[in-house]
Amino acid sequence: MEAKKLNLENSLKEFDHGKSLIPGGVLGIRRPYNFVEGEFPVYFDSGKGGRVTDIDGNEYIDYLCAYGPMIIGNREEEIDNAVINQIREKGFCFSLTQKYQNQLAEKMKELIPCAEMSLFVCTGSDATTTAIRLSRSYTGKKKVMRCGYHGWHDWCVEVKGGVPEKLYEDVHEFHYNNLESLENLLKEYGDDTAAVIVTPVGHPLAAEMEEPKPGFLEGCKELAHKYGAVLIFDEIRSGFRVSIGGAQKYYGVTPDMAVFGKAMANGYPIGAVTGKAEIMKEGEANVFISSTFFPNSLSFVAALKTIEILERDKVLDTIWEKGNYFIEKVQALIEKHDVGARITGIAPMMFITFDKDANKTYKAKRTEFYTQLIRKGVFLQPFHHGYICYRHTQEDLDYTINTIDEALAYIKDKYQ
Repeated sequence: MEAKKLNLENSLKEFDHGKSLIPGGVLGIRRPYNFVEGEFPVYFDSGKGGRVTDIDGNEYIDYLCAYGPMIIGNREEEIDNAVINQIREKGFCFSLTQKYQNQLAEKMKELIPCAEMSLFVCTGSDATTTAIRLSRSYTGKKKVMRCGYHGWHDWCVEVKGGVPEKLYEDVHEFHYNNLESLENLLKEYGDDTAAVIVTPVGHPLAAEMEEPKPGFLEGCKELAHKYGAVLIFDEIRSGFRVSIGGAQKYYGVTPDMAVFGKAMANGYPIGAVTGKAEIMKEGEANVFISSTFFPNSLSFVAALKTIEILERDKVLDTIWEKGNYFIEKVQALIEKHDVGARITGIAPMMFITFDKDANKTYKAKRTEFYTQLIRKGVFLQPFHHGYICYRHTQEDLDYTINTIDEALAYIKDKYQ
């Protein structure tokens, strides 16, 4: 049975207003065409735990988790109170740095295999760009081999509008789980390659997620070192989610450098670059890294408290348990209904997609599927994988699984 369409009157009205003030109304991946236009809200009003509410009063179980930062949940009092206390008792934005930066770097060194030294920035794009700059300075080379999404800065942005070709002509893309594609690039450009940057868990836009095949991450490291390049793991999404020490800890492959963000501060803006001291020390004098807001201590305090909770409450163990349960139940439904759906990924982050077919009905099925979910209060995105957070309850999971069952049944009835 088709679900009833949501009332989104306020969201759509506000979006029309926003388009007269802000280019596109809202920026980038949050624009309505990245969801199902007319079916998804455009503006949220509030959130608590694993749920969010839009400005029309519709409540959703939130599996997008702000595109990854909400590892525990929205409005976590313990984290927010630590930040509020910092504001009230100490302040947070000064000409000089507060000690919390060192405390966070110590914690990174304790937890993350590659983190001999760290530095902190505001976003994931800041972090990946800083890592590339440090690598180029350290090696004296300029080429970069990339695999994954690395942000919106000139060297890696996928939409090239406004970016001169000269700013990315030394960056070459290889394919996840395909060592031959990396090796071929290095045979051609290896002598001038500064860095190989790769997401340790594959999460391409709108496509199935992949875990590394046996030997893939090890092979990336071996090839990078063969040609004198720095191996960088882009752990913006996997860090503090796949394990407390990142995917590098989970898969047992230590890169030369790694970048982190998203989950490490439960929503507060932070990015981190970590790595071997000899590479990181390029930031002492040879590489200029500075911003008014990089030393802002609110994000450091939030990160320290978030990591404390992750360790103390064994948060990631719980997320893996919930995620494995969710994937197992959804896989059974996919086999039951047989409409070309597929669930990929790992317990903390997974994606439901539809197999491509010659008639391209997979696109219609995808639209119908995610429309049925959002109408019943399940917030998942058709072009981006979802996440499990700590505050998702068993009731949330079971309700979502039942909703997926109904959505797949609806598609089966409509298309077969």
